[in-house]
Amino acid sequence: MATSDSTRGSRAARYTYDARRNEILQAVVDVCADEGIGNLSISAVTKRVGCTRSLFYHYFPNKTVALESALDYTIDMFISRLRTWNESRVFGDIEGALDSIAALLKSLVLEMPGISGSITAGGDAVLYTAFVDRVAERCARYMCESTVVDFAAHHEVLIDNVFETFYVLISGLILYIRSHRDVPESVIKEIIACTLHIEGYTEKYAERRPVR
Repeated sequence: MATSDSTRGSRAARYTYDARRNEILQAVVDVCADEGIGNLSISAVTKRVGCTRSLFYHYFPNKTVALESALDYTIDMFISRLRTWNESRVFGDIEGALDSIAALLKSLVLEMPGISGSITAGGDAVLYTAFVDRVAERCARYMCESTVVDFAAHHEVLIDNVFETFYVLISGLILYIRSHRDVPESVIKEIIACTLHIEGYTEKYAERRPVR
């Protein structure tokens, strides 16, 4: 079926809308990262984007809503990296997946500061706790709907309260890595494996592998 001119125009308009909105969100992230959340202002954002205040208000009713949206925008990048990791896993290589997720998690926490780094530097404990909560909730949800489903198709899941366990694991590791930046990836790997009771699939703890 041929695509009508009106349909193509609608898609193009939507793309332009989303692209412009994302430019503003990225500017919010950049201002927070460079100048701190305390110095976030609509004028700082519009200056960085090169747009008018009216255009800003076209997408966001106020600075608070823009900041909330920017937090979700940052978390979207976390999930995108997590999705790429999940899709690149080698079937059956559980230890390899643990090695790579440990490296990924550490890099996500330390190498993607953005708003999260600004929150930490600014000492806003309430905002940072809310940010970690959102990261952990969305990442845990994604893992339960993807990686855990794949694992359960071939192995027994040895933990109850799967979502809650992933939530606590992710939020705890984020806070731990933030305060212990030199933690070896091997330690992160063991924490993940032992918390999820899959350490038996690693060479170090092979004697704990479940018997099927």
